[in-house]
Amino acid sequence: MALSALVLCSRALLKIGAQPVASFDEGTAEAEVAANLYPSVRDAMLSSHPWSFATGQMDLPRLAELPFADYRYAYQMPADFLRVLSSGSGGAGRGLFYRLHEQRLHTDADQVTLTYVFRPEESEFPPFFAAALATRLAAEFCIPLTESTSRAEMLHRMADGEFRAARLADSQQATVKAIEDFPLIMARG
Repeated sequence: MALSALVLCSRALLKIGAQPVASFDEGTAEAEVAANLYPSVRDAMLSSHPWSFATGQMDLPRLAELPFADYRYAYQMPADFLRVLSSGSGGAGRGLFYRLHEQRLHTDADQVTLTYVFRPEESEFPPFFAAALATRLAAEFCIPLTESTSRAEMLHRMADGEFRAARLADSQQATVKAIEDFPLIMARG
């Protein structure tokens, strides 16, 4: 079965002993809770870490409208944008001074390459993230559906542990970053 929002919510519902949902519009309490909580929980988890499967780069389109103050140019953020990691110019993905203001990036550079966290399709989620998200959803669904605070607390602890494990697994998918331009290292020669 392909991973989808319904599959993830159904896994979470099963973890708390509730019935899985076949549709967000089926009219049950489970479907209503899942439909209302899923998007915000998913986006919060995606934006909380620079996940390799949800990190992208792109050159931003410059807007005709200029910033009111402080910077010379404004750039349009991508539609699937969740969080900025860095911005650069001239073939570099970092190094620019910028600020986000009203869903636009303001800077003095005449070209911007943005490195950012985006919202991928659920089918793109790796197993470690899907498992952590399902447990976090179960923790969030627990009180509205079961009114059990002790079970919700236990699920939140489990979700925190799975989140840490998912971050560790994801972080091991790239070359370790070296410390650059640190004065104490430079002094050692």
